[in-house]
Amino acid sequence: MKQLPIDQTYVQDILFRLLNTPSPSGYTDRAVHLIADELDKLAVPVELTRRGAVRATLKGERSSPDRAVVAHIDTLGAMVKGLKPNGRAELVPIGHWNARFAEGARVTLFTDLSSHRGSILPLKASGHTFADEIDKQPSNWQNLELRIDEKCYSQDDLMRLGVHVGDFIAVDPQPEVMENGYIVSRHLDDKAGAAVLMGAIKAVVDGQVELPIDCHPLFTISEEVGSGASAVLHGDVSEMLTLDNGTTAPGQNSSEFGVTLCMADMSGPFDYHLTHHMIHLCQEFQIPYQRDIFRYYRSDSAAAVEAGADLRTALATFGIDASHGWERIHWHALESLARLVTVYMQSGPLFQRDQEEIGPRVGFPMQAG
Repeated sequence: MKQLPIDQTYVQDILFRLLNTPSPSGYTDRAVHLIADELDKLAVPVELTRRGAVRATLKGERSSPDRAVVAHIDTLGAMVKGLKPNGRAELVPIGHWNARFAEGARVTLFTDLSSHRGSILPLKASGHTFADEIDKQPSNWQNLELRIDEKCYSQDDLMRLGVHVGDFIAVDPQPEVMENGYIVSRHLDDKAGAAVLMGAIKAVVDGQVELPIDCHPLFTISEEVGSGASAVLHGDVSEMLTLDNGTTAPGQNSSEFGVTLCMADMSGPFDYHLTHHMIHLCQEFQIPYQRDIFRYYRSDSAAAVEAGADLRTALATFGIDASHGWERIHWHALESLARLVTVYMQSGPLFQRDQEEIGPRVGFPMQAG
C-alpha cells in the first residue's frame, strides 16, 4: 500500500458540477449520468440498476471476497402537495430537514413539460404588511408556500402553467469556496462524499495501482429517504465503507478537519473489525482522524443491513457544520477522507473467510479485550 496524490482541482470540479445538478431523491437521473460519464472518461466499467444507482468496478487480483465504497448523490428537496387559490403551491419535504432552512430558498420547480424558478416563503412574508406577526409564525412545512416567478395568481394560472401535485422542487445549493479551504453550500451531504469517492477512483486509475481484490464504488440515489445501498449490492460484497457527513455540533466529537470515524449511529454499532481497520489505516498512514457516535443519523450502510445484506460495514465521514441546513466543510477533511479511501482500496480483504456467506468457525475472528 502507498499514499496516492489527490487531485484537488478534480475533486472540487466534480463537487461543483454535482452541486449544480439538481438531484432531490426521486429526481436523480441527471446526476446519475454525470457520474457515469466521469467513470467512462476514467475507463472504469459502470453498471446501473433499474432506478439508476451506479455500480463501478475497479478490478483486483482476486474477485472474492470483494468490497464496496459507497456515497449517495441524492439530496433533500420538496414536492408540490397542493395547488392553492392564491396561485402558490403547498409543499412537503423530500427527506428530513427543518422548514426554517427552507424559508427564503431559491428553487427550481420541475413540471412534466417545463421548469420554473421560484422562492419558498412563509405564508406571511411581508414585514410591511404583517409587522411583528412575521416573527410569530410557527416554523413548519404547513406554514410555507412556493411562489413561482410567473404570472401566477390563481389555481387556474397554476394549471395553465402545467403545475401538478407531485412535481419536484430542487433547492439552489449556492456554493462558495474560500481561499482558507472552507466550502459552504447546501447539499454537501453527500455530494462532497461522492466527489471524494471520484477523486479516490481517479488517484487509483492515474497511479495504475493493482488492487488485491475487486472494489465496487457505489453511488446511490435514495439515501435521504431511507433505502440507500439496499438495492445496488450483490451477494459477493463482504465489506462496505460508507462515505457521508459527520455532524460537528455541541456534544459531538466530529471535526471539519481530518476523518471522523463513526462507531455507531441510530441503527446500532458499525462492524468492530472493519471500523478498527479504518483506525489502523489512519494511524499507519498518519491520516488525522477522530471517533464519534451519531444518535440521530442513518446512512447507506443501515439501509443495506436492514435489507438483509450480511456484510461488514463502516462509516467514514467529513465533518460538516449545520448538516441539512447551510452546510460548511473544509478541504482538509475531504483530502483526508480521500487518502483513507485510496489506502483502504489497496488493503487486502479483512478476512478471507468472508468470501463464504456462511461456513465453519475456522478463521472467524475474535474481538480484542
